[in-house]
Amino acid sequence: MKLSKTTVRKFQDMIFSWWKDNRRDLPWRRTRNPYHILVSEVMLQQTQVSRVLPKYAEFLAVFPDVYSLAAAQPAKVLTLWRGLGYNRRALYLQKAAKVIVTDHKGIFPDSEVALTKLPGLGLYTARAIMVFAFEKNVAMVDTNIRQIITHYLFNGLPQKEKLIQEAADMLVPDGRAWEWHQALMDFGASAMGKEKRSMHIVKKQAPFKGSDRYYRGRIIDVLRVGSVKELQLVADFVDEYSKTPDFFHRIIDGLEKDGLLVRKKGLLTLP
Repeated sequence: MKLSKTTVRKFQDMIFSWWKDNRRDLPWRRTRNPYHILVSEVMLQQTQVSRVLPKYAEFLAVFPDVYSLAAAQPAKVLTLWRGLGYNRRALYLQKAAKVIVTDHKGIFPDSEVALTKLPGLGLYTARAIMVFAFEKNVAMVDTNIRQIITHYLFNGLPQKEKLIQEAADMLVPDGRAWEWHQALMDFGASAMGKEKRSMHIVKKQAPFKGSDRYYRGRIIDVLRVGSVKELQLVADFVDEYSKTPDFFHRIIDGLEKDGLLVRKKGLLTLP
């Protein structure tokens, strides 16, 4: 795909003009510390900014650097993660910290190849660290940026990821990738959100309650308080949720497989 220089310039001017009066002041924008950027990016995955803000500060107060996170008990990390959901993200974040400490002597890699080798880091998160921590001039594409590009450059028609990425690559202003992506993030969260609501194209999220993820979260919440007998937890959940014991044992099996809990002599506990 090839965008004309005029199209690129007009689009850049539109985004930056809007951002001039609408930029958000967020704590992870006041740092170039790659560890802080990693923490913010992992927390922000599928989680609203308003929920992340207090947890980000709390997390960094307890784990101020990659060494303290790498050395922590997973149970402490999971306990601190409460309220953010998707608990596996917390374990992946700690695993990435351990690799950075052991394989990179605590120094964050700044290349896409090295970053994507860290546990739990995909292309987007790797590039987010490259842009926001190291100010590399590369293009990032998340859900919001994809929607913006699709809406303004492809008339709202779905496109293959390759075309979206090619368009994103051409749109990054030389030497201004940090500002550009912050502007796109704010535009996607605010202006595009309002536009989609006015056009009635916002899709309602499927109900969360009743899904396996819902019950996984409830079990982890119980274990954040302390260890519990597996049979007692299952019996309590059967009474509360009207599911079979086998249903909850299956959920516990999955949590154990993912490293989110430990079974020992009939007790369930955080790792």
